[in-house]
Amino acid sequence: MKILITGSNGFIGKNLSLILKENHFEVFEYDINNSDDELIYFIKECDFIVHLAGVNRDIDINKIHDGNIDIAKKMINLVSKYNKDVKIIVSSSVQASLDNAYGKAKKAVEDLFFASSLNVFIYRLSNVFGKWCRPNYNSVCATFCYNIAHDLPIEIHDENKIIHFNYIDDICYEFIDVIKSNKIPIKNNILKINKTYDCSLKNLADLIKNFKKDIESDRHLPIICNDFELKLFVTFCDYLNDNKYSLNYVKDERGYFKELYKSPLYGQISINMSYPNIIKGGHYHTYKKEIFYVVKGKCLISQKNIFNNNLIENIVQDKDKEMINILPNYEHTITNIGDTYSYTLMWISHIFNKDDSDTFKK
Repeated sequence: MKILITGSNGFIGKNLSLILKENHFEVFEYDINNSDDELIYFIKECDFIVHLAGVNRDIDINKIHDGNIDIAKKMINLVSKYNKDVKIIVSSSVQASLDNAYGKAKKAVEDLFFASSLNVFIYRLSNVFGKWCRPNYNSVCATFCYNIAHDLPIEIHDENKIIHFNYIDDICYEFIDVIKSNKIPIKNNILKINKTYDCSLKNLADLIKNFKKDIESDRHLPIICNDFELKLFVTFCDYLNDNKYSLNYVKDERGYFKELYKSPLYGQISINMSYPNIIKGGHYHTYKKEIFYVVKGKCLISQKNIFNNNLIENIVQDKDKEMINILPNYEHTITNIGDTYSYTLMWISHIFNKDDSDTFKK
């Protein structure tokens, strides 16, 4: 199936193009640098159109209005001439109900498409956030994420103002559902993305500040309480420099031990590297839970019950793809019995606390 995306170099266009290609659609990408001849060819050949192109900012407010109108008229005329039965998703904005230059332009575009005889689904999108969104432009989420990540100031004029957010992937997959379906558009019907998240500006800023604090602390990962917070955290990570992640790293003659991520709610993930014939461990926990997974090499994992000396031994190597449960009150060791380095992923249920380590030697 061939999909034409106008405004393909924009924030939504880039994300939608990628996801469509991943789902085996053929994508025609049209943006400001393409010619009218290319647009006509794309319109003739496509099976569906997603119209994202428009003007959302300019010093001259007349250019916002006229630019959006001109693009819409061009699309309506060309589609009517070359592929009038094709279905079209048109991206509008919740601002279409507001009395500002951008809102008036979007409302005028909606009216033009509804007045045509074309098959259009018009979506009013609301404060779209996600990867690749340009900061300090027209997205409060992108601006807060970028500025907080880079220790720059943010401005909040009304901290109690509630913002309605759409997540970029939710938009893309809803558009794909429409493309795949046999739905018939209803004239004058304004659509909204099914998943919308409400958050005050103060809460938005506080969440992002806490993400940064946790990432730069010894916890690494924040406590994520809901779907919106997870999507916001994933978005925030897109604006971080690599050096924002701190790792505890210990190296000696036996190999090294590196913490990858820690969460106060989900525990800690680390990687252990050992040279051949090296034994590590030799302690037990009373309440902490561990799981070992050998990703490279060959290891002997031994566990001995501290009360009755019951012995459990497992020889595991990377090809086994086997996880080993480390039992409470079992003194455990891991020995590299291979001929080369071994690498073992280790999960433990609690972050190390020197005041309550729950780590004992018999």
